[in-house]
This record gives sequence, C-alpha cells and structure tokens, in this order.
Amino acid sequence: MAQAISYYGLLAIETLFNVFGLRLYEEPRHTIIDRVETVEIRRYDPRVAAAVEFLPGEAGRGEAFKLLFAYISGANTKADRIAMTAPVAVGENLAAKDQGAKDEEGGARERLAMTAPVLSSDSKLAFYLPAAYDLATAPTPLDARVKIEAVPAQTVAVLRFSGFGGIAWLRQRQLVSTLAPSKWRPVGEAFMLYYDAPFTLPFLRRNEAAVVVEAR
Repeated sequence: MAQAISYYGLLAIETLFNVFGLRLYEEPRHTIIDRVETVEIRRYDPRVAAAVEFLPGEAGRGEAFKLLFAYISGANTKADRIAMTAPVAVGENLAAKDQGAKDEEGGARERLAMTAPVLSSDSKLAFYLPAAYDLATAPTPLDARVKIEAVPAQTVAVLRFSGFGGIAWLRQRQLVSTLAPSKWRPVGEAFMLYYDAPFTLPFLRRNEAAVVVEAR
C-alpha cells in the first residue's frame, strides 16, 4: 500500500509540474550529432518499448494509452510499477533500423516507470521503458494487446514544435523537406514524439516530428 501511495504521489507531482511544461520524466539516452537548420540529428542508444497497435481515431488512441498506462501501473506479471517516461511515440516506423543499428536478443515481461518520450503514430502507440529495463527484465504484460519490443540504436532526425499536435502532418512534411538537400536520408515513414500531457499549456508543450535517418 505504501509503495502504491508513493508511486501515485510521485506521478501526481510530475503531472502538476508538467502543466507548466516542466518535465521530471526520464528520456531515452541520446547524443546530438548534427544539425540541419532547425532539425536535430540524434543518435539513440538501444532501448525497450511497450507498444499497442490501435485503430485510427482518438478513441483507438485513447484506449491504447489506457492499456499502456495500466501496464506500467502494475498490470504485468511482476505487479511492478514502472516509472513514467517521455516521450510517447506514435507511428508505424518506431523500430526502424539504420545502417548502424544492432539487434538485441532477450525475452519480455512486469510494473514499469513511465518515461518520455512516448511514441505515437496512426497505428501504434508506445511508451519507452526506463533504461534499467531490457527485454529480459521488462515485465510481461497481463493484456496480450501490449507488446514488449526491442528498439535498436537509431539515428533520428527531429523537428521540435509547441502547441497542439493536430499539425503533425505539416511538421512531418517540413522535416522531410528540410532533410532533402542534406547528407541525411530518411529511412521509412516519419512518426511523432509527444512529451507532455494534454493539459500542459499549449505554448509550453514539446512535440517532435521524427524520422529515422542514415547518411547518404
């Protein structure tokens, strides 16, 4: 009981800070290796994500989020409470490999901390698990719709913007257009990274259009 109170108490504090754009969540480890105008080129370490495929529309996305939140809140075989991370990722191309990617092996399964970003796309929504987890140590979800996936090391181009995510498609086009004359070539489709809750003040929100890239 005390553990649960502590977990949800910390989550409440993180949520309160997030209203004003302050983020206490862990984010996937990465290094900025280049810039193309307003686009950052990042090299991400291998990581693990909990993901749910969903039908197009806000209802489907909302249900996917609930399933993932339940998983990190203890709906797993170890009843582990997993810290929330950021961002949340949305898209079909979240685990694309670039030329430098290496596969990971292992198993999956337990209650996890939420991290940021969360991955979001039109067909798949994902939470990245804290760096302490790998495929072998991630708790197994109780709901079969939640999948634990290995995401390889990736080079990712990102374009950051604030406000609401409704203009995501426009920012994705801007991202790809900015990369066109550069040495970086997109690998697969663009996706979205959302770092903040819906109630965060719009001008303080952090959203990113992203795409895996490789050198031409």
